[in-house]
Amino acid sequence: MDDTHPALAALRAMLDGGQIDQSQFEAMAAALRQTPATSQHADAGAAIAHGAQAQAVGKRGMAIGANANGTFNTGTLFQFIEAGKQPGASAEALRKAYLARLMQQCDQVSLMAGDERAGQLRLSRVYTALLTTAHKASHAFFAKSADYEKLKETPYLSVIDQLNREQKLALLGDPGGGKTSVVHILALAMAGELLRSPDNNLETLTAPIQRRADEKTQEPQRWDHGALVPVRIVLRELATELPETDAAIDANTLLGHIERQLQTAGLGEFLPHLKQELLERGGLILLDGLDEVPDAHNRRARIKRAVETFAQTFQHCRYLATSRTYAYQQQDWKLRGFAETQLLPFQHWQIKAFVAAWYGQMTALQRLTAADAEDRAARLTAAALNNPRIRELAERPLLLTLIAKLQTEKGGTLPEQPEELYARAVDLLLDEWESTKPRRTAGGGTEPEPSLAEYLRVGRDRIRKVLDRLAFEAHRSQVGTTGTANIPGDDLRNALMAAANDPDTKPAQLAIYLHGRAGVLNEHGNDIYQFPHRTFQEYLAACHLTNDDFPRQLAKLACSDPNRWREVVALAAAKAGRGSADSVWRLAETLCPRPVIGDPQDLGPALDTTEAWGALLAGQVLANTDVLGSVADYDSPKRERIRDWQLALLRRPALPAVERALAGRSLDALGDPRPDVMTLDGMQFCYVPAGPFWMGDDADDDSKPMHQVELPAYWIARHPVTVAQWCEYVTASGQQPSDPDSLLGAGNTPAIWMSWHEALAFCRWLGTRWASQLPPSWQVALPSEAEWEKAARGGLHIPASPCIAPLNSAASAALTHLRRHLRDNPQPQRDYPWDSLGKDGWRDDCANVENDIGATSVIGAYPNGRSPVGCEDLSGNVWEWTRSFWGEDWQTAAFAYPYRPDDTAREMLSADDSVMRVVRGGGWSLPRFAARCAYRLRSRPVGSGGYLGFRVVLCCSPVR
Repeated sequence: MDDTHPALAALRAMLDGGQIDQSQFEAMAAALRQTPATSQHADAGAAIAHGAQAQAVGKRGMAIGANANGTFNTGTLFQFIEAGKQPGASAEALRKAYLARLMQQCDQVSLMAGDERAGQLRLSRVYTALLTTAHKASHAFFAKSADYEKLKETPYLSVIDQLNREQKLALLGDPGGGKTSVVHILALAMAGELLRSPDNNLETLTAPIQRRADEKTQEPQRWDHGALVPVRIVLRELATELPETDAAIDANTLLGHIERQLQTAGLGEFLPHLKQELLERGGLILLDGLDEVPDAHNRRARIKRAVETFAQTFQHCRYLATSRTYAYQQQDWKLRGFAETQLLPFQHWQIKAFVAAWYGQMTALQRLTAADAEDRAARLTAAALNNPRIRELAERPLLLTLIAKLQTEKGGTLPEQPEELYARAVDLLLDEWESTKPRRTAGGGTEPEPSLAEYLRVGRDRIRKVLDRLAFEAHRSQVGTTGTANIPGDDLRNALMAAANDPDTKPAQLAIYLHGRAGVLNEHGNDIYQFPHRTFQEYLAACHLTNDDFPRQLAKLACSDPNRWREVVALAAAKAGRGSADSVWRLAETLCPRPVIGDPQDLGPALDTTEAWGALLAGQVLANTDVLGSVADYDSPKRERIRDWQLALLRRPALPAVERALAGRSLDALGDPRPDVMTLDGMQFCYVPAGPFWMGDDADDDSKPMHQVELPAYWIARHPVTVAQWCEYVTASGQQPSDPDSLLGAGNTPAIWMSWHEALAFCRWLGTRWASQLPPSWQVALPSEAEWEKAARGGLHIPASPCIAPLNSAASAALTHLRRHLRDNPQPQRDYPWDSLGKDGWRDDCANVENDIGATSVIGAYPNGRSPVGCEDLSGNVWEWTRSFWGEDWQTAAFAYPYRPDDTAREMLSADDSVMRVVRGGGWSLPRFAARCAYRLRSRPVGSGGYLGFRVVLCCSPVR
């Protein structure tokens, strides 16, 4: 048989499409050459069915189809698909064809598309199980039945664990965080289990994994629902098919999309069987890319309605929807009845696992020698774990894949900055997109096809400029601020034609040339092209803007539409900064040209929103580049102006809390000027006058009954102790913290990771340091829980205005004089520290709770949440140690209410460590109820965690 045999041509198409590798092609081709060339062999699947496969197995010893025992292997997928396409195929044949096709589609590493050298590199070979922010034991469990400090030691739940718990789950994560990979691996495993695949099945899906750093015994992931037929729906594609009227949006909207996908695959007859199975037994509905649905024509709301009505109709199914986190946080976009969970970044053990799997495959595919692969894996792992900049990139699966691919292909140094990574990655993807490809000749042979640059007779730099401008224009005109823009094929071809130096190039020819190519631009059906990820679109737009009226145009765009352009600004600043620090300062100054009006720490006047966004971005530009290490004299006023703006952004809530938190991080990098936040001797204290207050809460068993308690006057720290203050203490005292992580983080955030004993030692050391400034018999101490609660709720009488002073003023103030400036507390039984209306006293934007920010927040970011005496961050952010006892039994408080101030036994400092201490305030990740004034939690004094901090009091009450 010659090389014009039709079945051989079909096999070559399968090879070119990545469906089979070179060795499989050779084995099957050898068998075909012994098979007569008939019309029935025009399809490679038919050739396999007529015996070529069996001969190939016999000659090469390769399992490329169903073997003599009927077991599953690679070629079985092709058999299933072809059998399902036959006229009159049975329901079972259709089902197998559907599942096999889904496995083919999902077992791909998207960044390796078009890479012929990748061989059979599959997602299933390198996928590393992803963890979520949820813990194996819930917060509710810890609130009632165990030591809260053990939450740190409790394993995280994987996505599979979470989906096992929740019938309907919204999986949230950052771009490149692995959401789509989760969808694909679930579809692959479910389909593989139903087809009895030995390599992709429920056993591989639930394989034991590491869930925390010190875990020695790995446990399987939990899945109790058996093999469910998977249905994968790309919601962006569904959005393009929506009916014209809202009246037609219902469960059939999704069914119609599923039907069209099946018809395209030649499996339209499977729909009634699939529908019946989903209705009667259920299935796994995978809804990918909720955030990528365009805003135009009310598509998001309509997609939401379609999904919710489908879920109401197909009630036996389980559902997973994916979305970028910040897009899903909009209340009107949340799916009704769906629980939420957020992907964690890769932990260090996941990075190790991925790198090992990647380079193991490089060795198996003979891309690298074992020694070379081992060396590169070791270098990449070391860089990813030890270099903070590489670590930040490696925590995102997409970027780690890019880094590994770049290292594999280039063998060079690893990029340390996101901008450098994108620069090299775009070059790599551009290589793939416009590189020379083999093409068939009329005689059945092959010849090299010219590269795109050769085809257009232009230099590569010119093609790159075309792509930069296309990215910019697509980004600017894109409807909505999420997802990747659609670039119509005509726009792409016209842009390339305009740059071409070959007048004979025809658009139709160029369309054929570009069709099916993968790389920096990918065809997305219906002659639509997209960049492989939004970050590439943003990077290329940044490249265009650094060369076109920089920085004026970029600053104008960023201030007018910050959510669209903020990442572009960061990438443009990094790119410009590689050439000159002056470019970064020029951009920052253009973003923030005017000084803030008034004292930055005042709560007014209100900020102009456009100016506020510009200042926020200017702060990030300076904080995230390398220009602050050495600031020239002529740049110092710019730095001070932008620093003052960051402080004003904290204190005047013109921007959402998550943005204020970013301003606070930039403020730390620029040099937070607040001595009360950054120094020990600059601490400020709030006066709490003597008198009674309401303590407790009748609605909480641990806090009832509500009763009046009378306390003498005292002063309590305005803020919790910060990282900067803790570091100053460690340096000055010579004490080494039990957990070095307590020294890390932004200096203006609360210090965490210290035990009760360490907090107590801090107070005693500070009391000695301040002994000459304190009145006789006064001391520095941890607050009792009564002192803490009165500071949060206020007494029956509160200062007419908060009296806040540094140590020297607080120590010398005449307390009797201050008593004359009191007023009645309008809400002496308030649930939260702030004045409020409503049933439960909650007000938005007053406390860092419920994972709104995802970490501890900078001190002062919630000015609306201050207490009647002036304390800030009492609710939310971190739990705070008190000196008060709970008892030894977690379930039952030995020291219950009513609270008696004269009961000195409940606050002895020398008690055994078996006695738990009360902690107050709630934390950044917990529900709002835990942030109530009266809410009590407990922790063992030897414990420490990323949720525990403290503040101090100046008092004369007995502290033993």
